[in-house]
Amino acid sequence: MVAAGWRVTVVADGAVSRVAAPAGIALHRTGGEVPEGDRPDARAYLDSLCRLTGLALRLPRHDVVVTMTDPPMLALAGPILAARHGAATVHWCQDLYPDLLPVLGVRMPGMVHRLAVKGMSRALRRHDGVIAIGRCMRDRIAAMGVKEERLCLLPNWPDPAIRPLPKAGSAFRRSLGAREVESRFVVSYSGTLGLSHPMDGVLEAAARLQDSDPNILFLLTGEGRGFAAVEGKARSRGLRNLRRMPWQPAERLAESLSAADLHLVTMHPAAEGLLVPSKLAGVQAAGRPCLFLGPRESEAATRVAGCGLVIDPFDGVAIADAVRSYAADPVRCAAEGAHAARRSAAWTADDAAAAFAAIAERLLSARRISRPMMVRPLPYA
Repeated sequence: MVAAGWRVTVVADGAVSRVAAPAGIALHRTGGEVPEGDRPDARAYLDSLCRLTGLALRLPRHDVVVTMTDPPMLALAGPILAARHGAATVHWCQDLYPDLLPVLGVRMPGMVHRLAVKGMSRALRRHDGVIAIGRCMRDRIAAMGVKEERLCLLPNWPDPAIRPLPKAGSAFRRSLGAREVESRFVVSYSGTLGLSHPMDGVLEAAARLQDSDPNILFLLTGEGRGFAAVEGKARSRGLRNLRRMPWQPAERLAESLSAADLHLVTMHPAAEGLLVPSKLAGVQAAGRPCLFLGPRESEAATRVAGCGLVIDPFDGVAIADAVRSYAADPVRCAAEGAHAARRSAAWTADDAAAAFAAIAERLLSARRISRPMMVRPLPYA
């Protein structure tokens, strides 16, 4: 956005950072943050929302205000900030709240949840534009009463640093410990693991393959509240074909994703239309096939066509059969991986930035037209 001539301000929760923001970007932090540890409750998210909104209200005037998620209900702040700044407002919806909260294990009293749903629907209808990252999410937002002309579809993109790397001589594979790992068929789950990412079917598949297919290794890489539960269940099952690696820094992401032969992306069926697994974009950028363990009618299922399979996340038998089939067919893995890389290359960070800039320009132009002719529009901020 800065390269396109905009002046950009970012308001974020968290402690003040000593790291300087890139040139042309003003970074403001609230000084407070949602506590780590157990999943935050509704009060913690509300406190974060208040901190962010309060800080944004004190800033100088801006022309376009963009709210995102998290915290879950930040869209409520959009109309308030638009009124304060006389600005066009856009909500960039990465996750659709409050409907997603129960799927994530956040408990709310029934009356509070109903009020939150009503408030979110009203707030989204008051935005000049609402961006959805998937078709199924766009349909849900439309059902909330947001006008079609205000809805935009802008899928997430892969990290530009991710690219296909050869498995041969992979330092990441060697870091797994045993020399024989380098020759095994590695099935990887990489990224955040939470309650919206069911893994019972994967554990069932690992148990079924442990003795019959000892060449297959399941690798879990990343962080999240779900890892502890998965590791506990793996120990209780006595699984020896499952390894765990910690979160990997950005500079090793291409290497860690390319170290796998086959990737797993999971999504709870109840989350359909409420989120789109962003890790799928990274998997495809690494040029690897993927098993999407989630609902067949979802956006992610559409994107995996031709470079993977869609399977019920709770069907361990089907998952085991699919993994065994891929492990026995390296030609298929290579062909679907190449198709995934081509699909990823068709939608890059630059493409998404240009699309978002066009949305902001259009909304800003409409806002200027609606102003009295005697009012001089301010430059982009």
